[in-house]
Amino acid sequence: MRTIYERITDMRGNLISVLADNVGMGELARIDMKDGRHAYASVLRIEGSKVTLQVFQSTRGISTGDKVTFLRHQMQVTFADSLLGRRFSGSGIPIDNGPDIVGDPIAIGGPSFNPVKRIIPRNMVRTNIPMIDMFNCLVMSQKIPIFSVAGEPYNALLMRIANQTDADVVIIGGMGLTFAEYQAFIDNAERAGTMNKTLMFVHRATDPAVECVLVPDMVLACAEQFALQDKNVLVLLTDMTAFADAIKEIAITMDQVPSNRGYPGSLYSDLASRYEKAVSMEASGSITIVSVTTMPGDDVTHPIPDNTGYITEGQFYLHGGRIDPFGSLSRLKQLVIGKVTREDHGDLANAMIRLYAESKKARERRSMGFRLSKWDEQLLHYSSLFEKKMMNLEVNLSLEEALDMGWTILAECFKPDQVGIKQSLTDKYWNKQVKVS
Repeated sequence: MRTIYERITDMRGNLISVLADNVGMGELARIDMKDGRHAYASVLRIEGSKVTLQVFQSTRGISTGDKVTFLRHQMQVTFADSLLGRRFSGSGIPIDNGPDIVGDPIAIGGPSFNPVKRIIPRNMVRTNIPMIDMFNCLVMSQKIPIFSVAGEPYNALLMRIANQTDADVVIIGGMGLTFAEYQAFIDNAERAGTMNKTLMFVHRATDPAVECVLVPDMVLACAEQFALQDKNVLVLLTDMTAFADAIKEIAITMDQVPSNRGYPGSLYSDLASRYEKAVSMEASGSITIVSVTTMPGDDVTHPIPDNTGYITEGQFYLHGGRIDPFGSLSRLKQLVIGKVTREDHGDLANAMIRLYAESKKARERRSMGFRLSKWDEQLLHYSSLFEKKMMNLEVNLSLEEALDMGWTILAECFKPDQVGIKQSLTDKYWNKQVKVS
């Protein structure tokens, strides 16, 4: 039986307090206002009989005499196959002028998947982006962030991944998006024809902070249900820094003692509880998470990227409009390279990165006015082709096409005995070339 409380004892920002009993953390409540409108809130803190709730909208119009009814369940999202192609707010309300979803209510923010039922990932998630597929493979059930700074094309990179992935379902969670960024995701999905397998939960910059915190939970609750239907789900989250800042804002409003740079001491757990939802399920589907983490001041020691690095399995470092091969790492790539991909994959990728690193030294010698050797000239020609044909984010090649392109670039710039690849592979692949233009 639901109990109705007829007095709000305190209001501060989007927080309200009531005196109530038998209430649980995260429990949902409905606020009935005197003008007939209603709002929803969730329990953030319980101190004896004092219960603090976060309202999912502006508190304008709410008075201390309004009625608060606790609903005896936590925040839920309605799940159904008809979710695909739809767009929702961080509180699960349709924002695409479409009908309400009819389906099963699913609790959000539950525990991670049973470790006993997890399996070691063995499959690759293809993106047709050479700097990912060839050099730092995205592995099914991996959790990996894109470290970047404001102004870099990280959302455009996510759109490329969404368009070209071979995943069955793509779920996009947007946090702190401007209207232009939000509309860009919509336009991209419609233009690419991927809307029928795409679902979006979006928190815009003008929405309440609590909805920003809810977005990853909404996204991952739906992802788990699709994965249980034997579907491979790719979750794209942008921007986890906005998520962490929303947690920080709520914590400050609640007078919590701050930790590093004002963020709450629970920041690691807050991030890990979301990232750990990435999973490959035995006899079922999978969840792969790619997120964006913008680093304030390009500082990798900032609490958000610093904590993220301990949780995730590598990172893609987006710098200067390109995925930097030296700052990027996929810790799971060894599970698929040469095992489910072509035999030359590992040797070729390592050789190309090594030669690109050497070309950086040649560039330094040229910039300082030193006389360049023939080897330096070869390296400079190679670096130009590598950046144009591999690092450019507009390049769209399947893994096999990227491997062939790699052999072609090497053959144009070097002789077989100069690249440090074993002879059995150069004998087999050196002349398997496509045209470089």
